[in-house]
Amino acid sequence: MDTRTENEVPARAGRRQWFGLVVLALPALLLSVDMSVLFLAIPHLTQDLQPSSVQQLWIADIYGFMLAGFLVTMGTLGDRIGRRKLLMIGGTLFGLASLIAAFATSAEMLIAARALLGISGATLAPSTMALISNMFKNEKERGTAVAVWSGCFMFGGVLGPIVGGLMLSWFWWGSVFLLAVPVMVLLLVAGPSLLPEYRNPDAGRIDLLSVGLSLLTIIPIIYGLKEFVGDGWSVTAVATILTGVVFGVLFVRRQRRLDDPLFDLGLFRIRVYRSVVVLALLVGVMMSGSLLLINIQLQLVEGLSPRAAGLWLVPGVVATLVALSVTPKLGQMCRPAYVMAGGLLVTAVGCVVLSQVPSAGGLAMTVTALVLINIGLAPLVVLGYNMVLGSVPPERTGSASALSEANGHFGLAVGIAVLGSIATAVYQNRLTLPANLPADAAAAARENIATAAEAAGNLGGSLADDLLTSAREAFTAALNVVGLLGAVLFTAITVLTLVWLRHVPPIQDTEAPVADKTEAAEATAPH
Repeated sequence: MDTRTENEVPARAGRRQWFGLVVLALPALLLSVDMSVLFLAIPHLTQDLQPSSVQQLWIADIYGFMLAGFLVTMGTLGDRIGRRKLLMIGGTLFGLASLIAAFATSAEMLIAARALLGISGATLAPSTMALISNMFKNEKERGTAVAVWSGCFMFGGVLGPIVGGLMLSWFWWGSVFLLAVPVMVLLLVAGPSLLPEYRNPDAGRIDLLSVGLSLLTIIPIIYGLKEFVGDGWSVTAVATILTGVVFGVLFVRRQRRLDDPLFDLGLFRIRVYRSVVVLALLVGVMMSGSLLLINIQLQLVEGLSPRAAGLWLVPGVVATLVALSVTPKLGQMCRPAYVMAGGLLVTAVGCVVLSQVPSAGGLAMTVTALVLINIGLAPLVVLGYNMVLGSVPPERTGSASALSEANGHFGLAVGIAVLGSIATAVYQNRLTLPANLPADAAAAARENIATAAEAAGNLGGSLADDLLTSAREAFTAALNVVGLLGAVLFTAITVLTLVWLRHVPPIQDTEAPVADKTEAAEATAPH
């Protein structure tokens, strides 16, 4: 039974809070753009800076490593020193690092700038989400605010390649990094007057050993998973993943002993928080690999350029924005678990459509599947984040938001590794090589569709056409298998959502339910 009372109804947000939301949403848009725009710039900067193959990998990867590695630390740091203060510091560093990256004169300088971008970027996401929880105490308004923030983040992923492609057509490669500068200037100018300050008044000092252990946990695991995606199981991949796991055990043991841990494991005593984090991880694993395969399908099977493929992603983003906008209202009309479950079933239908995509003339079906998948995920994103922010104590929202973000990066790496491996196995099993194919071309074709397309380009003639057709059919078969697997898994996740979260009442003009407040109090009690 819902035991909330009128005394718990918080004041509604005013004009200052809504303008402040715009200031918080822009960094979310920027972070998403920044993660996607570099890949367009790599061919251009390679001609200018002449990085080695190893340096080129670090230019691409160091940002994600630093971002994921420092999320937990920065989320907790914001709870201690002040979330607005950390956001201002992070925005300043992000702007400076963007300038350094834009005018880098060597590969080493660009790698250092990208590392600083990752570290400073780790301050932005948890700080913005935590500040949203401070600014919008009303559940209805917080749901709308989360929808706006999520929409900006998702829209940036598609906007990045489009805007980046236009800028690279007119300017030098460093111009793509300058996109961040005006956004950060706006944040620094408007933030102090529009954003509230909040910190945990009882927070202790940051445990530096815990910071080191968290980095040694997250970065090796993600690095090992990326190695696995690129080269399959190898000594390096296994060793780095196991290293991360070992340090992860040490990290957890230390958090249990500390009076003021870097991350409060007691948050997992909160049923809603624990359930949403696990569901988001499962969905992230499935979606990251699926979206990667869809992008490859558009470019290497349908033959679209990166820019054209980006434009064909726009319908999915538009559908997502519409779904994000109506989700808070649906969450007010019925229990969030039912809305989330309905969305997940739509995603499962999208995966069924994906399982039927043909290897020729399948563009419309692929885009339709993407639209359905994105629409179905919107309720989980909006209502899930809203539950996370509403279920944890106010002094822990920075830490809780940071773990949610790190959870997303971990799910991304795991999904690409696992589903990428499944897709590769299916591709190699279904690939039929043409007769009289040279040995080197055959070896390249067996690796993946990208190397098969490159080998076909070097051959020419009917042999090239036969090889490319076979590779496209094999890859589409892999996409179909992943789509079928996704349909099964999303149906299972739907059931888990109903079982774990059906007790959560519809969104109302109140703060979190009393039951959740009780769990939150127990979570922060000594343990």
